[in-house]
Amino acid sequence: MKKAIIVEGKTDRQKLLQVLDEQVHIICTYGTMNDSNVEKILDEELYDEVYVMVDADEAGNRLRHSLKRLFPNFKHLYTKRMYREVASTPMEEICRILEGAHFLVKEQDEYRLDEK
Repeated sequence: MKKAIIVEGKTDRQKLLQVLDEQVHIICTYGTMNDSNVEKILDEELYDEVYVMVDADEAGNRLRHSLKRLFPNFKHLYTKRMYREVASTPMEEICRILEGAHFLVKEQDEYRLDEK
């Protein structure tokens, strides 16, 4: 099964790669996407499942709204507002979110080694 996660930036991508223990294509929008750009970078036909994990701020909410309108079948993952950004969300919380969506994640000791 081919999965993809849409994030806003490279630091979000790096954070997810530290904890994921399966092959997932992580697509960065770099925060400045309009409808036509999203359709250009994402070939929906390539994936069985596409997830959206963007920041809990105004820019992230705009992107999420746009993606919901264009691709209503995408699944949305949410970080808590108190963390505001995916990149600033604690690793344990990222793991909890991803596990809740049935992604395979590394054991805590494994991703802690990646942080060093």
